[in-house]
Amino acid sequence: MDDTKQNSINVIHHDSRKRPFPIVTGANHHPVKPLPSTKRRVVLGDLTNSENLTSISIHSSDNKHNPRSVQCVNTVVSVSSRSINTKKFSLASLIYQHLHSLEVEEKRRPLADYMEKVQSDITIGMREVLVDWLVEVTEEYKLASDTLFLTVSYIDRFLSSHSLSRNKLQLLGVSCMLVASKFEEISPPQAEDYCYITDNTYTKEEVVQMEETLLQFLNSDPSNPIPKTFLRILIRAAQGEMQPSSSSFEFLSWFLVELSLLDYSCLRFLPSMVAASAIFVARFTLEPEKHPWGLKLQCYSGYKPSELKDCVIAIHGLQLGRRASSSRAVREKYTQHKFKCVAALACPLEIPDSYLEE
Repeated sequence: MDDTKQNSINVIHHDSRKRPFPIVTGANHHPVKPLPSTKRRVVLGDLTNSENLTSISIHSSDNKHNPRSVQCVNTVVSVSSRSINTKKFSLASLIYQHLHSLEVEEKRRPLADYMEKVQSDITIGMREVLVDWLVEVTEEYKLASDTLFLTVSYIDRFLSSHSLSRNKLQLLGVSCMLVASKFEEISPPQAEDYCYITDNTYTKEEVVQMEETLLQFLNSDPSNPIPKTFLRILIRAAQGEMQPSSSSFEFLSWFLVELSLLDYSCLRFLPSMVAASAIFVARFTLEPEKHPWGLKLQCYSGYKPSELKDCVIAIHGLQLGRRASSSRAVREKYTQHKFKCVAALACPLEIPDSYLEE
């Protein structure tokens, strides 16, 4: 077992579900402490994306004596709906292509093997536990999931070029979340709040200094394509073909993508591929007797089933608990009723080879 995980201590009250961040010590630093069980919450309002719907009203008094008129209006409405859907498809396709052109840029990609090539004091297990702890922080402060994805993206990109000691890992984590929340949230937590959730292990000056270092590294460009962005586009493409409730499918896709954040080996996959593979596994889980990847999804994503094979197998393994042992916070989050308890859904142990062929 990883030395870091053995050093974890439990100082949380029994009535609290929060887990401590593992204590790792440095030469001149106090131990890294867990989230206080009595932490004051800064609750931010949840925002939901909703489409503007236009209703077309046809007065019966104008058309009840003219069936041809009603038929004509219905035809116009049908053609207009088809036209609108075509425009939406074209727009979504353009957005997807633009995001894909950004995600392949070298400056936006972390090294898939930075633990072996760059880091000497930080391990894969430490990263895994840090990300799981940040999931708890995101839930405590009611932050958007995009904030979490950006945070982990910053962490991996920074660690790909900067060797860091283990006693600074949590400082990097909260500083990355500070920058990401300023970019994504309407009312982001302040530096003092992030000091507080580390039980004041770090001072405000240390957090601000790390934030400045991070912004210089990002060249003051905090935007970055993340799996959740691609997932939104692909979910809309897939929902029309799903028989189960669309909310279960959407929440299950979110769950699988968040699980991938904890798995260091998933860094070798592009965000768009992670999103596409999560859609694949979610559809397979809900309708295992049907092929989960149709022509529509292939057109939207640009991926054939054979191209998704390695990523699909990795995410399927995460879902079954074969990988990422420190995924407790993510699983607890998605066993809540507001997420339809999708983390508890049973999935077949094996994906048929025919589903992963061209």
